Amino acid sequence: MKILLHDYAGHPFQAELSRRLASRGHDVIHAFFAGDAGPKGRMTRQPHDPAGLEFAAVETGTGYSKTNFIKRRAGDIAYGQAIAALIERERPDIVLSGNTPTEAQEPLLKACRRAGAAFVFWCQDFYSIAAARLLQKKLPGPGHMVGAWYKFLDRRQMQAADHIILITDAFRTQTDAWGIPQDRISVIPNWGAIDEIPLGEKDNPWAREHDLTGQKTCLYTGTLALKHDPRLLEAIARSGLAEMVVVAFGVGQEALAKAKTAGGLDHLHLLPLQPFERFSEVLASADVLTAVIEEEAGEFSVPSKVLSYLCAGRPIILSAPPDNLAARILKESGAGTVVSPGDLDGFVAAAKTYLEEPAKAATAGQAGRAYAEANFDLDRVADRFESVIGKALSQQAVR
Repeated sequence: MKILLHDYAGHPFQAELSRRLASRGHDVIHAFFAGDAGPKGRMTRQPHDPAGLEFAAVETGTGYSKTNFIKRRAGDIAYGQAIAALIERERPDIVLSGNTPTEAQEPLLKACRRAGAAFVFWCQDFYSIAAARLLQKKLPGPGHMVGAWYKFLDRRQMQAADHIILITDAFRTQTDAWGIPQDRISVIPNWGAIDEIPLGEKDNPWAREHDLTGQKTCLYTGTLALKHDPRLLEAIARSGLAEMVVVAFGVGQEALAKAKTAGGLDHLHLLPLQPFERFSEVLASADVLTAVIEEEAGEFSVPSKVLSYLCAGRPIILSAPPDNLAARILKESGAGTVVSPGDLDGFVAAAKTYLEEPAKAATAGQAGRAYAEANFDLDRVADRFESVIGKALSQQAVR
């Protein structure tokens, strides 16, 4: 069948799912937002890709801001209209949409109805709830009203979906509160692109290019957005325990650049996002991998970078609420240490432990890789997505 898999962010693991579905005989269009500057997977056709695979980098023709709310809202609406036009032009049998801002999802859903396509809401996090909490904190009063509007839209879109994919059972609390029928929900946890992230040597070409060989290194890679706390990374750099390498994009990266300019951060290295083809080398160059997420976003957001980190076989330090899915994975697998949001001393202490106790670091890294090998089998994932596609098409027929 003809599948349009829409991943607003362009994550590596979702691109690999499109490749696997195309290898099973489906015609797959993998659409993503070309204007999003966050980390991307292999978002163009490769020499050995299946014939039925196509990538669509969706443009809006306007600037996009993640820091100015008014401009961001206008950008989300423009993007929704652009992806809606793609759906009406291509007329797929089914659309799976993930990581999509609430107001961009609205025209997308309407386009599915006009094009006769089934619609699957792939809930990576509750965008509306995370946005509402951040807006209420930053814009008391107006932020509450905007957040309520977003939650109304999110709920309406889920109720209209032919099927919903949640990445964790914990999200059922919210879908139950919104009255979403259980038989229209499937839980498929996210995964890391393990086939693209082999275990690597710390002394590798990328590490040599950036003078990291022979250096104790902590590493952060990915987006540093409003829901992240760059002070935790700054604290490691100030401790002098290791080189703190931040390969990132976003307002958090900009904040670290200002702090470095002010002085006292010789151990902080700021680099732009690297091509996905070098991602495994980037991760392998680290002794310790780090991830951060704020309290307000932690309940309904799972840092996908942690899943990639698990593939790399390095110990992980995560700053997140204890009930966050990624936090639970690290605790249950033994792949790393979880500290509370804002706990600078705890974050540095965890890094110190792994840097000064190689055996403990190796054990955590091996546990992470073992978890990835046991849970990130792409064929099993593709089986589950094909099952969801069948359910969504059946529901569409009833509707």
